[in-house]
Amino acid sequence: MEGLLPDRLKELWGRVDTGHLSPDAAQEEQEALLDEYRAIWTKALLYENETDLKHSLLRELATYFDRDDLDEIEARCRAIGPELRGEWERIVRSDDPSSIDRFYDESQAHLFELMWWHSLAEDQTPLAYVMALDFARRHSGRRYLDFGAGVGSGAILFAQHGFKVAIADISSPLLRFAEWRLAQRGLTAEVIDLKTSRLPTNAFDVITTMDVFEHLHDPLAAVDQLADALRPGGHVFGRFAAEKDPERPQHILFEFEPTFRRLAARGLSEVWRDQWLWGHQVFRKPL
Repeated sequence: MEGLLPDRLKELWGRVDTGHLSPDAAQEEQEALLDEYRAIWTKALLYENETDLKHSLLRELATYFDRDDLDEIEARCRAIGPELRGEWERIVRSDDPSSIDRFYDESQAHLFELMWWHSLAEDQTPLAYVMALDFARRHSGRRYLDFGAGVGSGAILFAQHGFKVAIADISSPLLRFAEWRLAQRGLTAEVIDLKTSRLPTNAFDVITTMDVFEHLHDPLAAVDQLADALRPGGHVFGRFAAEKDPERPQHILFEFEPTFRRLAARGLSEVWRDQWLWGHQVFRKPL
């Protein structure tokens, strides 16, 4: 069985280092492999009768918010950083962790930010969901949770490929939007609002947590929930890394060693790491 995409790319560029392949040929092959991921992502997310991913996601926003001007929506997406920062500064108080929950329940900017991110217009890292799907399909079980599901793109991708899907988030507006997006495609998901509910125990074969932990004021409690929610032998696939970004003040966690120690304490061991593209890791719960 071929390795996951980062492993294949690492081997590919290793052939350049040994003189068995030219850099141009390696770059061309890398783009072809990434194009396969882009095609899978795009096919899953395209809205009715759409062919262009960016236009499709903008149209979804327009439909949901009952707007007509896609240029206006795109302009807002492109300039969302200051709006997001302003909302954060207005709502969040450093001495009140619950104000973070209020931010996610009140912010519209966060929704626009995530949809723009998933358009791949400026960043390819959402394709890690396709990598996670590739990983999940190589293992037994079809029960999937996206922890910190945001606008639901990961859930749509996995549901389109036959997984039984659940989405969990602390943002009620994001959960409503994600559930609406699924329904538009005739898909369903179990919806878990983490402000009011805990994850079910021993319920999931694979959990993704994509660029979520840097947003959490209690990451160790999140690890405990994930460990409890995984079935024995199940996997957590995520990225646990962040750098300070003045445009994204909602990134509040930058030291992840305590998170890794809690994962180890709960018996979850690292079984794979992306050493070439985006740095995602996979942790497995023992049988």
